Amino acid sequence: MNTRDWPIRAKLTALVIGPVTGLLALWIFATTLTFGPALDLLATRTLLYDLGRPGESVVAELQRERRLSVVQLAGDAYLPELAAQRDRTDRAVAELRRRIDGEALRDAADDQLDARLDQLGSALEALPAGRVFIDDRKVDRAGAVGLYSGMIGSAFQAFSAMAMLPDVQLNREASALTALGRSRELLGQADALLAGAVTAGRYADGEHEQLVRTVENQRFLAENAVADLPPDERAGYQRLTEGAAFLRLRALQDALIRADDLPAGFDVRAWEAGHAEVWQGLRDFELRGADSLAERSVPIAVRILVQLAAAGVLGLVAIVVCVLVALRVGRSLAHRLTGVRTAATEVAEQRLPDVVARLRRGEEVDVAREAPELDHGGDEIGQVARAFNEVRRTAVQAAVDEVTLRRGFNEVILNLARRSQGLVHRQLALLDRLERRTEDPDELAGLFQVDHLATRLRRHAEDLVILAGAAPGRGWRRPVAAVDVMRGAISEVEAYDRVDVGEVQSAGVLGRAVGDVIHLLAELIENATVFSPPGTRVDVTGRTVPGGYTIEITDRGLGMSPPAMAAANRKLAAPPEFDPADSARLGLFVVARLAARHGVRVELRRGRPAGTTAAVFVPSDLITDEPPVGPDAAGPERRRMAKVSRLTTVPRGRPTRPGRERPESTVIPLPAARASAVEPPADGDGLPRRVRRRGPARPRAVVTDTPASRPPEEARRTMSALQAGTARGRRDGTRATGTAAVARIRGAVPDPSTDVPADTGTPATAPEPAPEPSPPASDQRTATERDA
Repeated sequence: MNTRDWPIRAKLTALVIGPVTGLLALWIFATTLTFGPALDLLATRTLLYDLGRPGESVVAELQRERRLSVVQLAGDAYLPELAAQRDRTDRAVAELRRRIDGEALRDAADDQLDARLDQLGSALEALPAGRVFIDDRKVDRAGAVGLYSGMIGSAFQAFSAMAMLPDVQLNREASALTALGRSRELLGQADALLAGAVTAGRYADGEHEQLVRTVENQRFLAENAVADLPPDERAGYQRLTEGAAFLRLRALQDALIRADDLPAGFDVRAWEAGHAEVWQGLRDFELRGADSLAERSVPIAVRILVQLAAAGVLGLVAIVVCVLVALRVGRSLAHRLTGVRTAATEVAEQRLPDVVARLRRGEEVDVAREAPELDHGGDEIGQVARAFNEVRRTAVQAAVDEVTLRRGFNEVILNLARRSQGLVHRQLALLDRLERRTEDPDELAGLFQVDHLATRLRRHAEDLVILAGAAPGRGWRRPVAAVDVMRGAISEVEAYDRVDVGEVQSAGVLGRAVGDVIHLLAELIENATVFSPPGTRVDVTGRTVPGGYTIEITDRGLGMSPPAMAAANRKLAAPPEFDPADSARLGLFVVARLAARHGVRVELRRGRPAGTTAAVFVPSDLITDEPPVGPDAAGPERRRMAKVSRLTTVPRGRPTRPGRERPESTVIPLPAARASAVEPPADGDGLPRRVRRRGPARPRAVVTDTPASRPPEEARRTMSALQAGTARGRRDGTRATGTAAVARIRGAVPDPSTDVPADTGTPATAPEPAPEPSPPASDQRTATERDA
C-alpha cells in the first residue's frame, strides 16, 4: 500500500487509529474477562436458590425413599410409609424440574451446568420405572441402593458444576460443601444397607464389604472437605463431630466394621437415633455454609463490578483522552502544515508574480513587507517555516534583483537603440542630401543600396526599442493608402525583388498606426523570404473584410508543423514577456508586441498548396477611406511616405510570365527621367513627364527595353535614373503649376511603357525632395508633435 501521496490528515489519522483501536480492543477484552466472572458471582444466588435448595431437597427425599425401599425389599410386607415418602419425593422432583426448565436458572448456568442439568433430568425420569421394579421385587437390596444412588450422584454432579465460581476462596468453600454433601450421602447409603440387613436379619452377599467401603469413603471425604473450609466453619464442623450423637454413631460404625456379620446385641435404635441426628446436623451445616457462600458472593461480585466499572470508566476516559489528544495534535499539525503550504502557494502563485508585475510596472517593492515572518512554533514545523521564510525572502529579493536587472538591461538596450536610431536617421538624412546632389546613375544606385541597408538597419534598431518595451519614433498624422503601407514594408526587406503585390483593395490606414503596421508587415515579409526557397515568390494581398482590413502574406516554403504553428499563434495572440534566453524567433515577438499595441490580430495558416500564410487583420478603428492621389495629396505626409518607400527598395517591374498574371493594381506608371523641357502631365497626378537625354560630358550606356534579360545592376541604374528624373520633375512641375506637387509613392513598380528609349541621352540624377528625417533618440517629442 503506497501511503506516500496520502494527505497529511489521512496519515495522521492512520497513525492515531491503530493505537487507539488496539487500546479499545484491549479495554473491551479486559472488561469482558472481568465482567463475566462478576456476572457468575451474581448468578451464585440464582444457582443456590433455583438449583441448590430444590436439588438438596430432592436428594434428601431420595435418601429417605431409598432406605424405605431397601427395608421393604428386606421384609415380606409392603410399607405404608414408603407410599407417603414417594409422594414427598415426587413433589420435590416436580419443583426441581420446574426450576430446571426455568429461564433464570438456564441463563445463569454455563454450558457444563446445562449438560449436568440435562443428565439429572434424564436420571430422574427413571424413578417411576425403578419403583415398579421395587414393588414387583424384581431387584434386590443392592440394586435398589444403586438405583437411588445413581440419581443422587447425578444431583451431586450438577452441584459440582455449580460450584465453579470465579473467586478462588469461594470456589474452594463451595467444593468443600459439595464434598460434605457427598459424605452425608455415603452415610445415608450405609444406613440403607444396615437397615436392610437388620430387617432381613443378615447381610446379603457383599453387603458387609460394601458397608465397610461406604463408611471409610464417608470418613475420607469428610476429612478432605473440612480442610478447605474457612477457619470459622472448620471450627463449627469440629464442634459438630465432637458431639455425643456423632461420637456414638462413630462407635457403632466401628463395631459394624470389626464384625463380619451383624454384631450380637447391636443397638439398632441407638444407630437410628444417632444417624438421624448426625445426618440432620450435617445437612444443616451444609445449608448454612451454602447460605453464607451465597451471601458473601454478592459483595464480592459487587466489588468486582465496582472495580470493573472504575477500570472501564478509566479505560474509556483514557481512550477518549487519547483520541482527543490525537485529534488535537493531528489537527494542530495539519493546520500548521496547511498554513505553511498555503503560505508557500500564496508566494508562488500570488505574491511573487504580483511583485514581479509591480516591479515591471516600475513600482517600488518592500521586501520585508512582501515576505512577512511565519511563526509556527519552535518545533520542526516552526523550523521548516523559518527556513521557508528565508527561501521566500530570497525568492522575493531575487525577483526584485532580476526585474531590476531586466529593467536595467532594457534601459541599456533602449539607450543603444535610441542612439542607433539617431545615427540611422542622420545617415538617412545625409544619404538623402547626397542623392539629391548626385546625377551619376552608378553613384546614385550605390547610394540607394546604402539607403536600403540603412532602412533595414533602422527597422532592426526599432526592434531593439520594441524589445525594450518602448515605442518606435516613426509616426504619421494623416491616413496612408494601404497599398503604400505594403510597399513601405516591402522596401524594408532585403529580398524585396522576390515580393509581388497582388490584388489590393482600396483602403487607408490611420497615421498613428502606419509606422507600426509597416514594421509588422516588414517582419512577416522578411520571414516569408527567409524561410522559402530563393527562386520562389512571396505574394502580398489586401482586402476589406467585415470589421476591418486583412493583409495576407503567402510564401511557398516548407511550412511549419502543426505544434510549431500553434505555439507561434499563441505567442502572436498573447505576447509574453521578452526573455533574452529565447532569442530563436525575435521577429514573432516583435510582431506580437506591435499587434497588441493597436489591437491587430495576426494568425499563421497553412498555405495552399504549400508554404505558410500570415494573415494580418487590422481592426476597423484603424481603417479609413483611401487618401486621394494627385495635386491635392501633396504635402509632407506624401514626401515622408516616399521616403520610406524608395524606388530602389521596392519590387521591380517584371514582364508577365507564362501561367502567372500580374495584377494591374500593382502597376503604377512613374515619370521616366528628367528632360530639358517640361511636358504636360501624362495623368492626373500633377507629375510632368520628362525625356531622358544624353549628357555631353559623360556618355551613358543606352538602356534598352528588355527588362526580362537585363542584369540586376543595369535595372538598378535604370531605376535610379527614374528616381532622379521623378524628383526633378516634381520640383519643376510644382514651380510651373503653382500648386504643391505630390510625389507618387516610390514603392510602385515602374511601368515598362515608360522605360528610357534607346536613343536618349544621359539621365539626370537629381534626387527627390528631401523628406524630413525622423528625429534622433534625444528628441523626446512625440511623432504627432514632430509631424506638426
